[in-house]
Amino acid sequence: MLSRLVFLILLASSVLAQSQPNLTLHGTVKGAQNNTYIEAPFTVPAHTRRLTITFHYTGKEEKTTLDLGVEDPHGFRGWSGGNKSTFTISADDATPSYLPGELVPGEWKLLIGVPNIRPQSTASYEAAVFFEPLDSATTDAFTTTPLRQGPGWYRGDLHMHTAHSDGHCKSQSGKQVPCPVFRTLDAATRRGLDFIAITDHNTTSHYNAMLELQPYFDQLLLIPGREITTFVGHANIFGITQFVDFREGSTNMNALFEKASHLGALISINHPGAPTGEVCMGCGWQAPTDMRLVNTIEAVNGGSEEGPHSGIPFWEKELNAGYRIPAIGGSDNHDAQLPPDQPGAIGSPTTIVYANDLSVASILAGMRSGRVFVDLTGSRDRLLDFTARGSGSQTVMGGTTQARSGEVLELSAHVAACSGSKLRIVVDGREDASIPQAAITSADQTLTAKWTSDGKRHWLRADVVSASGKLELLGNPIFVNFP
Repeated sequence: MLSRLVFLILLASSVLAQSQPNLTLHGTVKGAQNNTYIEAPFTVPAHTRRLTITFHYTGKEEKTTLDLGVEDPHGFRGWSGGNKSTFTISADDATPSYLPGELVPGEWKLLIGVPNIRPQSTASYEAAVFFEPLDSATTDAFTTTPLRQGPGWYRGDLHMHTAHSDGHCKSQSGKQVPCPVFRTLDAATRRGLDFIAITDHNTTSHYNAMLELQPYFDQLLLIPGREITTFVGHANIFGITQFVDFREGSTNMNALFEKASHLGALISINHPGAPTGEVCMGCGWQAPTDMRLVNTIEAVNGGSEEGPHSGIPFWEKELNAGYRIPAIGGSDNHDAQLPPDQPGAIGSPTTIVYANDLSVASILAGMRSGRVFVDLTGSRDRLLDFTARGSGSQTVMGGTTQARSGEVLELSAHVAACSGSKLRIVVDGREDASIPQAAITSADQTLTAKWTSDGKRHWLRADVVSASGKLELLGNPIFVNFP
């Protein structure tokens, strides 16, 4: 039963959306074919980015056993025997037992081993074959079903590095070595996170490790991610595994963003306020950018929450220019062994997303919606939700509402685990004198305020700050009179 569950988990999410296979292979196996190998040929078309095969056969009640493998026009691409009934292969990742790499067009062969069939038995098999085109716009995932059902707040870290780029940690003997992906996932689990995105620089090699590890980490959602590192800025792309040529970004970031968006990626500008120079090549954002192509901004990067390198001023400048771009955070972790209380440790900061369930598609949709807040304390239980009510309708954080001149909006902030801190309301990047900071006095509390519209475009945001004024929870805006 457990192995059957693993089979299903390893099926690519894009295939589920494609209910009908591109082709189906059928065959019959007779007792005389015991201890032989059967080849079932099929043709892979040009410009295929992912191949997925699901395999079923009859006769198991008579102890018939059929093993499974595949070869491409050049030779062997994998053998899973009887331990998998579904496998997927792309250029960047493959189900364990199979080899990632180019999907060479031409004749492939499904290999079927027959380790056991009784002399008088007959079994039939069916193999559904799915081809995903190279330029298809999809949300990739390493699991086909949500790890947790139901809407709610999910906590994660959207920026981290492993041995597949410049992530490092101490080996068994205490040496600094490239840190394996497993250590990052294990640390995120111990931190109590629901999802993470490993965003190694420019490469796609970490996806194969993530595909292998997702069935084991079945309470931690692994989101495909990558940090596009250029000479004029760094950006994360989430939700796709296709290679995007990072070199183009140094000369034409908009063209790179357009290509990534066409493939289905969510695009986020990273640490835009960071210094650029020999210490960190291209870290600060300098690229001429059509901000309509940007889905989120990493306003909080581990260790630079406030001060001269904060990304919040950059983000607020774009909000004031009229762009509805949600803020997220990321630890930018490079050492999975960092203690939780150190800047840049996994989950510091934590990005909390309201999503329909714990799946890649839902988390990315939640990020796009802007019903998101960033926990700079990296807690496991703090909550901030913000709504506005006017003209009989309610708008949640990240949403847009219209308010004519003189209309009063009733603002409401629900906070939890923030006792002793204060709630502040920010309007267009500044505190409004008509809405003073409010003390948070209980473990679960809803605070209200009123704001009068002048009929012009504004954005309003709720934050939680400490008694001394240090930012603890960064909210996302409600947009008033935006297009």
